[in-house]
Amino acid sequence: MIYILIPSIATLILIWIIPPRLIWTTSILNSFLITILSVNLLPCHLTSIWHNLSSNLGTDSLSTPLIILSCWLVPISLLASISTIKNYNTNNQRNFISLILIINAALILTFSALELSLFYISFETTLLPTLTLITRWGVQKERFQASIYFLFYTLIGSFPLLLAIIALYVNTNSIILPSLSLLNNIPTFSLTITSIWWILCLVAFIIKMPIYGFHLWLPKAHVEAPIAGSMILAAILLKLGGYGLARTVTIFSLPSSNSISLPLTTFCLWGALITSIICLRQTDLKALIAYSSVGHMSIVASGIFSISLWGLNGALTLMIAHGLISSALFCLANLLYERNNTRTLSITRGFKLVTPLLTIWWLITCVSNLGLPPTPNLIGELLILSTIIDWNIISTPIITLTTVFGAIYSLLIYNNTNANTFPNFLSNIQPINTCNHILISLHLFPLIFLMINPSLITIN
Repeated sequence: MIYILIPSIATLILIWIIPPRLIWTTSILNSFLITILSVNLLPCHLTSIWHNLSSNLGTDSLSTPLIILSCWLVPISLLASISTIKNYNTNNQRNFISLILIINAALILTFSALELSLFYISFETTLLPTLTLITRWGVQKERFQASIYFLFYTLIGSFPLLLAIIALYVNTNSIILPSLSLLNNIPTFSLTITSIWWILCLVAFIIKMPIYGFHLWLPKAHVEAPIAGSMILAAILLKLGGYGLARTVTIFSLPSSNSISLPLTTFCLWGALITSIICLRQTDLKALIAYSSVGHMSIVASGIFSISLWGLNGALTLMIAHGLISSALFCLANLLYERNNTRTLSITRGFKLVTPLLTIWWLITCVSNLGLPPTPNLIGELLILSTIIDWNIISTPIITLTTVFGAIYSLLIYNNTNANTFPNFLSNIQPINTCNHILISLHLFPLIFLMINPSLITIN
């Protein structure tokens, strides 16, 4: 992991030394170099459980795909922000790029941390840079309210996690993840204690995901954040919660997990259904995409709470696929926003007449979002659906309706943005350039490899 972290830190320092005209070129090229280095983790991921081990860092089949996803999205988010952030002065541009790189380094540390203390510190490190992105480079005044929601939801939710880590260390004398998974000494405690520990842990993670009921900060943060902030929030930061849940499932005893998995899975399924219905009533394009993320993360959480290998594999597959597709949707929404200066769906319509090539990208991302074969979204949803139905046959109508409504709002996004008549009061629409097409294609390019070889994101 050191050979990935060192270039990240070096790029962060280099941004403040090089001339202003080379800032964006250097940062994007170095970020792509870090991405290429991270792809080298895949061969080990396919052959062993733990690899690249050091005293505090290591990766396995769960963390490797998420690390690669984090590194892949950073240069894309920088590429998407050039047209907007270049209008600021040089120091603001350096600050913006530095915040993105700090978030990337913190994410790499979080996904590769072997100690829960390092995991918690890295987990919380992503908070302040993301908060600064929202408050400093957001567009509307509501960004301050969104930042307060984001700050207090995540801070209050993370405090029980700290208490749970301290309790683990006091009772087991170890907070190293491989040791906690293998020692098998936690089940010696009472069912109540282990259940309380797990509940304390999952509060922080279900807020970070978030699932329905703990999601109020997410639509506000997405709507008010700049494009890079929305991309990183949707594609990577939401996956911190799923990663944390998957880790804690392997730490705590299965009897205690089973005792609370029934209400948790049921709550997540109902949340996914309700969120899918809420999406049909949205008038803001970015808010609609944000609520769809809440629905998908609720499905991911239900797969993890089912405590089965199929459920975990489906959750990981859906997290990776959703990270790429939701980021692409936010990019497409931003391209339209730059041309009509509004996100209202009643005005953002008829773009197939002025940007016909962009309609193809809308179609691909929307059908991928609803899980059309052979996209990885379908693979993840099928694994989770099979697990949930096998877990409880009564849940079949709920999960079926959730899937149907998910298809409806995905097609609604495509229809509203591309069909109908183009507004007469909009003129001088900028054409879609090559850079915009490259930006969207970089999101969808990894899906080809995942369709050809889904084992690239399989938990061993």
